[in-house]
Amino acid sequence: MTQSMTAFASRAGAHETVAWAWEMRSVNARGYDLRLRMPESITGLEPALRKAVGDAVTRGNVTVNLRLTREETAGQLTIDEPRLDAVLGALDAIQERAFAKGVTLGQPTAADVLNQRGVLVAAQAQDDDATLATALIADIAPLVADFCAMRRSEGAFLHDVLTAQLDQIAALTAAAEKAAAARLPQMRETMKAALMRITEDAGLIEEGRVAQELAVVAMKADITEEIDRLKAHVQAARDLLAQDAPAGRKFDFLAQEFNREANTLCAKAQSTALTAIGLDLKAAIDQMREQIQNVE
Repeated sequence: MTQSMTAFASRAGAHETVAWAWEMRSVNARGYDLRLRMPESITGLEPALRKAVGDAVTRGNVTVNLRLTREETAGQLTIDEPRLDAVLGALDAIQERAFAKGVTLGQPTAADVLNQRGVLVAAQAQDDDATLATALIADIAPLVADFCAMRRSEGAFLHDVLTAQLDQIAALTAAAEKAAAARLPQMRETMKAALMRITEDAGLIEEGRVAQELAVVAMKADITEEIDRLKAHVQAARDLLAQDAPAGRKFDFLAQEFNREANTLCAKAQSTALTAIGLDLKAAIDQMREQIQNVE
């Protein structure tokens, strides 16, 4: 199936106090290039992402962005349990020492304990990086699947467009073949008129001489090979469209061959009708080449 190099996909998720958003996009390129923009602190995420994308994409400039948003905990308070234990231990030691000295002390209240430095502190987000990495890695497969689905969808559209353009090129090639055959009588009359101007006497023109000169001109203007190669290129392009493997590079090369044959055809035309068909052919090939630039 034909796949496009242009696609976009996004996903979002969350784990404990962290939310994330993925964005994955690609544009056409001569080769494969992957660019990642993500936090470096998450162990194992980048290798997993590179492998998943590399297994799915063979050509294109791919960019993957990951944004992490941590839940705000400012203003929330929590008890530092080790510090609380230390404060309670100190209060107990003070009570025992006072009792040994015969001094009676009042019992501290909970508020008294909480007022001790370090017992009540601002809450800090405690993220389990290993668990977060696992959650993010699990999100890679569906992200790449969504991305590839769009590439296939765009590719289906490209397939239809390229098929229609190949049909047009095939029709123009057939028209060029007919026009080439139809120009022979005109070429004969043109050659005869030229010889008459040279000899200034139509009676001195031998039919054999006309046939000889016409054969030379016809050989130089023969486009049989160009027509045959254009037909072969159309069939080769149809075969590429039917393949499951990426064929963008081969298509690009084939488009250059199409253009070369069309240029030669125009150069040999020697006919207004054939020249017009050749120009239409070049325009159709150029339009097809623009679409080919997006094929993987």
